[in-house]
Amino acid sequence: MSQNQSPSEIARTVLQVEGDALASMRERLPADFDAVVEALLQVTGRVIVSGMGKSGHVAAKIAATMASTGTPAQYVHPGEASHGDLGMITRADALILISNSGETKELADIIAYAKRFAVPLVAITKRPDSTLGRQADHLLDLPNAPEACGIGMAPTTSTTCTMALGDALAVALMTLRGFERENFLDFHPGGTLGAQLLTVSAVMHKGAALPVVTPDTPMSETLLEMTAKGFGVAAVTDGEGLIGVITDGDLRRNMDDLMGRTAGEVATMDPLSISPAALLSEALGLMNARKVSALFAVDEAGRLQGLVHIHDILRAGVA
Repeated sequence: MSQNQSPSEIARTVLQVEGDALASMRERLPADFDAVVEALLQVTGRVIVSGMGKSGHVAAKIAATMASTGTPAQYVHPGEASHGDLGMITRADALILISNSGETKELADIIAYAKRFAVPLVAITKRPDSTLGRQADHLLDLPNAPEACGIGMAPTTSTTCTMALGDALAVALMTLRGFERENFLDFHPGGTLGAQLLTVSAVMHKGAALPVVTPDTPMSETLLEMTAKGFGVAAVTDGEGLIGVITDGDLRRNMDDLMGRTAGEVATMDPLSISPAALLSEALGLMNARKVSALFAVDEAGRLQGLVHIHDILRAGVA
């Protein structure tokens, strides 16, 4: 790189260097990778991840990714570990220590602690022959690739590779644990991500809150039910099954002699519905496509389970 290069040219060079390193690691995955995953699957405590400096920031990210995908994990700062936080590490845990050189002095106390109490130790380093590499039970060696900075010293390629390797571990673990979308939602209830994973059953109205009538219910009583429940619709049921829906549109289309009719005569039969297990985003898409503001939820047998209104979806943060 040189000062004569444009910012875009520098960026492309950086991405090329880091991309080449990732491709190299993909082609030559560390030999201990499968063994590390198997060892971490057996851990009954937590996966403790630690590193110093930029490696520490990457370690915190790896721990957070694991914790959010079904592998209990925690970041421990190596400096704080030497002043009491070693107590956070138990014999039921496993350790992942990150050091590009493998000689980071701040990791010495954690390494000694791991050996003293037989805590499984995984090393992520570029130098297998380093102190960390030699003391580890399992070694995940980084590719011997140059840093992407102009002076070849700032942690760039090495931290990118380490983070990618951490992602690979986390995804392998979550896949082998059978960690699914529903489990992910348990750990991500807040924000847009959580809202995107919410299902209809999480927000739908149920039981006595539902506006329900039978086919022979007089429309005078049906209107009272619709007004009392406040959704602008009513479900027409035959026992537990949903057979029709009455909306404001149905009322307008049947204004002549409305009060002399029954719910079954006014309702739209075989109505649009949705599964309680469907995502709220799917419900919103269906509402927009069919220009309705509420959907009744039914199970596989067609039995009425609940009602979801567009206001419920918007309050949940789906938009």
